Amino acid sequence: MTYSLGILGAGNMAEAIVRGVTARGVLRNDQILAADPVPARRELFQFLGIRAVESNLEVARQSDVLLLSVKPQMMAAALAGIGEVASPETLVISIAAGISTGFIEKHLGQGKAWRVIRTMPNTPMLVGEGIVGMAAGAHATKADLGTARRIFESAAEVVEVPEDQIDTVTAVSGSGPAYFFLLVEQMIKAGIELGLSPEVAHKLATKTALGAAKMLTTSTDSPAELRRKVTSPKGTTYEAITYMESNNLPQIIVEAVKAAQRRGRELGQ
Repeated sequence: MTYSLGILGAGNMAEAIVRGVTARGVLRNDQILAADPVPARRELFQFLGIRAVESNLEVARQSDVLLLSVKPQMMAAALAGIGEVASPETLVISIAAGISTGFIEKHLGQGKAWRVIRTMPNTPMLVGEGIVGMAAGAHATKADLGTARRIFESAAEVVEVPEDQIDTVTAVSGSGPAYFFLLVEQMIKAGIELGLSPEVAHKLATKTALGAAKMLTTSTDSPAELRRKVTSPKGTTYEAITYMESNNLPQIIVEAVKAAQRRGRELGQ
């Protein structure tokens, strides 16, 4: 039997993708096959109606599209032997940070012109609000990009970029949710220290984050202009923003994103 989508690594992101494509009718459950060494993850996918096995080779042998959803440090091991059993017509899509299409092509080997697409999704795919950066390898076609786009658009927006920009995509949007989680975490902490209950502080901070995100995505104003409209001269917001700026928080954020990009490049070496 041939499956439309095979998955190596049944982690959280693979789960988000599976939930998206099945909920939107892009693929049926019986068109997907997953592999993972962890029994609990295989059991979860089976609970979702997805056949799950332990062997990467079994999945690669039977899949039209192969999604590489393993940790970057494990990619070489995961690809071992795949090129010997996969069809040269297989489309290979990677979501691993730092791993280039050239790296994947090399490890698949066999002298074949492997069609590889490198992507970087983020965890808001779990709630249907993801964003995915996508770049084609040397042998991937426009049709291949269209196939990958249909998979990810079930739970995310997709932007196509040159491959040398994927590490930056990773730093901005792949890692980005954690930056916002950290900010909201500290807002909650401050609220509690100032006397709010944990429940009220959590509700205030998270609802504020949701509303601000909606304004960012629906308003024609830039983030800087939206911030200006909230910041009355010499008011409470002005005092907070001035304190952040005087302690170099804006530059710290820029340097942190740059650090994430550097780490992405290190992972691919």
